[in-house]
Amino acid sequence: MADQGTLATQWSQYLNRLHARRAARARPATAFVSSPEPRTIGSYARGRQLSAGNYMFAGSLVQTPGTSLWQITPPDAMFEAELHGFAWLDDLAASGDAKARDCAQDWLWEWIALYGGGRGPGWTPDLTGRRLIRWINHALFMLSGMPGDASETFLRSLGSQTLFAAKRWQAAAPGLPRFEAVTGVIYAGLALKGMDAHIAPALRGLEQACDEQIGTAGMLPTRNPEDLLEVFTLLTWTAEALIEADVEPGPAHRAAIERIAPTLRTLRHADGGLARFHGGGRGLEGRLDTALAASGIKTAQPDGLSMGYVRLSAGRSSLIIDAAAPPAGAASTGAHASTLAFELTSGRRPLIVNCGSGATFGVEWRRAGRATPSHSTLVLEGESSAHLGPDGPQSEWLVNGPKSVPIQLSQASDGLRFEGGHDGYAARFGLVHARTIEMTFDGRGIAGEDMLLSMEQAHRRRFDAALDATQLKGLKFAVHFHLHPDADAELDMNGAAVSIALRSGEIWVFRTDGRAQIKLEPSVYLEKSRLKPRASQQIILTGRAMEYATRVRWSLAKAQDTPIAIRDLAQDGPNDQDT
Repeated sequence: MADQGTLATQWSQYLNRLHARRAARARPATAFVSSPEPRTIGSYARGRQLSAGNYMFAGSLVQTPGTSLWQITPPDAMFEAELHGFAWLDDLAASGDAKARDCAQDWLWEWIALYGGGRGPGWTPDLTGRRLIRWINHALFMLSGMPGDASETFLRSLGSQTLFAAKRWQAAAPGLPRFEAVTGVIYAGLALKGMDAHIAPALRGLEQACDEQIGTAGMLPTRNPEDLLEVFTLLTWTAEALIEADVEPGPAHRAAIERIAPTLRTLRHADGGLARFHGGGRGLEGRLDTALAASGIKTAQPDGLSMGYVRLSAGRSSLIIDAAAPPAGAASTGAHASTLAFELTSGRRPLIVNCGSGATFGVEWRRAGRATPSHSTLVLEGESSAHLGPDGPQSEWLVNGPKSVPIQLSQASDGLRFEGGHDGYAARFGLVHARTIEMTFDGRGIAGEDMLLSMEQAHRRRFDAALDATQLKGLKFAVHFHLHPDADAELDMNGAAVSIALRSGEIWVFRTDGRAQIKLEPSVYLEKSRLKPRASQQIILTGRAMEYATRVRWSLAKAQDTPIAIRDLAQDGPNDQDT
């Protein structure tokens, strides 16, 4: 018997097909109100690759020169969705030569012939909204040199898709899909003659989405930084289109932009890329800077907690920490078990990273990327601090993760200090993970301490039982520090330090206090824009928890600096002999 989640999905798909066919039969007569102004930015190099027959979407490459996009067999559903979303039009328009235009025009009119009647996988609210924005943005590029009947076909299809999106945008999933769907309707309503009746309902929907899904701190429930950037970009595009049409953006719309801009600045590393957490990547090149400039919002969050992240920055260094529990419920379908993980960038060069989302490389890579060992944090007994749910409608939800994540920010004698903890391992092993990180005022030194603590009597009984199960050998822990692929690391002859060379010429030295074994092992760096994972390295500190308090200290410093001392960073906490 099908579960409720499956039935709801099947019903939604049925309604999409029904309304898509109805919209296609409506054949609305329409025209452009004014010449559309392109706002989306594509990649010249990617456009050249597409026109040469190298089709790379969602981490898969299909090489078939001279073959239409719609004649190839998509390797997976994500590849297929990217085809039907038409974001690739940005790249062909960026290339802009005759070959790129021919490809864009041929593929667009072939899509209309094959799927314009309301058939195919592209008729979902979010993909339709994404497609509407691209078709409108690049209308002049698409219609250049085309006969009048082609223009009529193009506009009629735009009208049909607008009717469908206006009817179904509320069925899009909360978060980025909902914003893509509703902004597509607004875009089309402003640009197309006869579609203006759909603007007001869509604007009310956008206001509601901003109120419900953009928190007071400018955050999304998914806590995905890249999704937040995409939503922010949609909101700024829509605000510009409304102002050009002499329509004032609503108060919730304006307030969402004002809240998100400072948050994105907090989540932005020194090299301009976003912190890679909870399924998000660094963001398309130039997208963040362009969106922030278009917003006109100059304010920035001070170093502190924003969307559940803490940023420490000094000199040319930025360090961003996941300082909150993973998203809960439906928002956790793409979440990672990354509490207390951090990323560190020095100038324009990433140094410490998380592995990233493996979603474009298949189910196994996706699951591996979500696990705690794929993040720069402590792992106990090889297990994640949160797990994927059981089979069924919640199989991709994170469950049994941290419930309490207390944090404190303060100023140390020579820099900034972060202190935090989480109880993701308490129910299983009776231990709480606590992490302290300090950054010097010049950003040239980092000192950290990771502790495993059993403070409460109930936790100590659980820890004693777990310790007995190991025959008193201790609970194994590993503290991972994943390095960016462009960072070359080498363990010294004594096995006491690791030298890390960046392509900028900087040398950083990683040291530990000797309480844990230091190892240099292979790792991977997962990027959606690549065909396969990139090989990288990771530093791992390993040891065993034998007592109610176990700690390991480590430091990172530039080689030309005097190495910072590994200090006692928990002077007020329990010492190693506490029992």
